[in-house]
Amino acid sequence: MKLILVFVAVIAVVLAKPAQPADSQTVVVKETPLDNIGIDGYNFGYELSDGHSHQESAQLVNAGHENESLVVRGSFSYVDPVTNVRYTVNYVADENGFQPQGEHLPSV
Repeated sequence: MKLILVFVAVIAVVLAKPAQPADSQTVVVKETPLDNIGIDGYNFGYELSDGHSHQESAQLVNAGHENESLVVRGSFSYVDPVTNVRYTVNYVADENGFQPQGEHLPSV
């Protein structure tokens, strides 16, 4: 359940972007179609014309055991529309929670 909440939070962060002017149109530049590997994990990615991108994969660990879970690894990038600076966050979500890393993020 915790992993699902983390995944939803990541998606919410990616989707929470400033509104674009009506005459602006964002298109998909590159896409790695969803590769749902069945119960063992998944893989997907995309890059948009506005500089946003997201790649993510998951792998099932401890299959068949009580502590079976998915380990999710990925990254997302976005370009700040005001400063035109590209920010990238690399992350792992596993039994230790969501662990983001990025040059612009404070270290813990």
